[in-house]
Order: sequence, then C-alpha cells, then structure tokens
Amino acid sequence: MNSFKTFNPKLRPLASLALVSLIGIGVSACSEAKTETAALVRPVKVVEIANAGTTRELNYSGGVKARTEMNLGFRVAGKMTERVVNIGDKVKAGDLLARIDPTDYQLAVSSAAANLEAADKQVETAHLVDQRAQQLFDRKFASEAQREQAALSYKQAVSLRDAAASSLKQAKNQVGYAELRADQNGIVTAVNADTGQVVGSGTPVVSVAVDGEKEVQIAVPELEIAQFTPGKAVKVSFWSDDKLVLDGKVREVAGSADQLSRTFSVRVSLPDDSRVLLGMTATIEASVNNGKAFVSIPLSSLAKQDGKQIVWVVDNDRQTVHARDIKVASFADDGVEVADGLKPGDIVVAAGTQFMTENLKVKLPTAEQRSAANEATAAVR
Repeated sequence: MNSFKTFNPKLRPLASLALVSLIGIGVSACSEAKTETAALVRPVKVVEIANAGTTRELNYSGGVKARTEMNLGFRVAGKMTERVVNIGDKVKAGDLLARIDPTDYQLAVSSAAANLEAADKQVETAHLVDQRAQQLFDRKFASEAQREQAALSYKQAVSLRDAAASSLKQAKNQVGYAELRADQNGIVTAVNADTGQVVGSGTPVVSVAVDGEKEVQIAVPELEIAQFTPGKAVKVSFWSDDKLVLDGKVREVAGSADQLSRTFSVRVSLPDDSRVLLGMTATIEASVNNGKAFVSIPLSSLAKQDGKQIVWVVDNDRQTVHARDIKVASFADDGVEVADGLKPGDIVVAAGTQFMTENLKVKLPTAEQRSAANEATAAVR
C-alpha cells in the first residue's frame, strides 16, 4: 500500500493565495513599524535659557521739537497783502513775517486825530469860560453856582480830550498790528495763511520754533507710564546717525492720556548739540527695574495649550519634550520676557512648536550647532 496521501490539485491556488497574503502582511507590518519609528523622532531647533536680568529696556520713537513753538497771528482782522517768510526760514526778533491791508486802520487814525484836535479846542474854550467865571465871582458879579458850573465844564472838556488822545494812540497801535513780526529768534516751521486770505484776530498765520533747547516727544502706553518720571535719565539715539547718542532727561509727563490713543505724552530734554535738527526721528531708550529677574525666549518658542501660554522644554537625558506653563511679563521686538516658569539652563524648543506633543522623541542639534545658534540670537538682540 502506498503510504503518501494524494495531493488535491484544487487546494494549490488557495495555498498560494494564503502565502502571498502572509508575505504582504509581514512587509506591511515592517513598513509601518519603520514609518512609526521614523515619525517618533523629530529634529528640533532649541535655545538654552541664559541667566535672567533684573532690568529691561523700553524703547519709544518720537520727533525732535523745539521746547517752545509759537503760533503767531495778527492782533487785528484783515486781508493779508503780503507774506514775507517761508517754511525753513530763520528769523530774528522784530523781523517782518506778514502784513495785512492797513487802510481802514489808517483812516481810524485820521478820525481819532481830528477828534483829539476838536477836544483840544473844547478844552481851550472851557478854560477861558472857567477863568472868566472866577473873575466875575471874585468881583461879586457872578454867583458861586455859576463859577462851579464853569469849573465842571472845564474838567469834562479835559476828560474828553484825554479820551480822544487814548483813542488816537489805540488807532495807531492797530496800524502797527497790521504787520506781523517775530517775537524771538527761531525758524519758521509752518505757514497757515497766504496772500489774499482774510484772517481773523488771533488766527495762527506762521509757526516759529524758538531757538534754544530741543526735546523729543514720545507716546508711552498706560502700562509703562509709571516708569517715566520727571528727571529720569534716558539714552537718545537718532535714525539719521547711528553714532550720535546723547544723554537725555525726562522733563514733562502728561497728566492725562490722549482720548484716542490712550497713551501719555512724555517730553525728553536734549543737551545742546548742533547735529540735532528739528524734525529728526529719535529713539528713547530707558532702563527700568523689573523688581524680579525675567528670562527671555524667542517669540517662536511661545505656544498655547488649553488656553494657557506654554513652552516645550526638552528633557536632555531622555531626549523628549514636555509642555510647561509660563507667565509672560511683556513682549518686545526681539522676543518675550518670561516672569515665571523657566530658569537658567532649561532647553526650550525654539521653532516648530505646533508639531510638538507630550513625550515626543526629538533629536537635538550638536553642542557646536547650539552654541552657534545662541550666539546668533544674542547678536540679533
């Protein structure tokens, strides 16, 4: 008897299909395992927290202005017939700036002069009457009432003459007011009216920045205004010249905030320097005490999780990342000031925080690469 069982040919396709399936599953499992292993390790860019500083710098930009700027206008109304100066012209005290038509005021002078002359004649006549009344009273030919009436008429005539003299003087002054002149030495910064325009009394026509002390006006937000007090020393740099740095001093702090911007106006006095010109843009740098040490991180390190501000801190031994809550003190152009949650020596993920998950395996840069990155970050700051 034959001991081998006969192989059923119908089972061969099924066996082949099962073998192919097993091979496919094994290859797929290996591929997924490799993909999963590769996905779990992510290269990251990190920054090491340096020693915290107890001070921070506040920087605000503003324009250079004259401490005193006059808005000059005519003291009388009229039609402008001439404007002598232009923006940028230097003027001295007494220089003519503009002129209005003085015709009406000259006529007023003529009228006042005629009134004064008539008043003088009235005084002469009243004086003669008073003298005559006194003589008649002395000879008993006139009563005391008549003498007193003549004396009173003379005094009234003198008063009218004095009033006419005052009117003439006022009319002459108004003729002089038809010319607008500079009160002090300075430079013309604005022209608000031109020839042919009718201007009212006191309407600004020309603005003059008075020669002398210059200052920078800046706008400081409400959160930082307490750091600026009169007399505080600050550093002043200028956009036009990087080498020009002056020592300034806070001169004035506004008592109330601007209604629109909600910022406070702060004026910083500058030392006398011929290189500083009106209108230049300046940066005010003030050092303030934090009260406690703050550490700095790049803005790209900041993330949010469950409504809280966090950073991803690297566990150097396990090469994994972990979320850590932090308290932000302030934002600056070069990063974020952290009040609580980090300490010197912590390694923080500096970019790609949106890809981080708890206990994610990461690949850190070499010590040389990390040192170069930290030096580059310090140079930018």
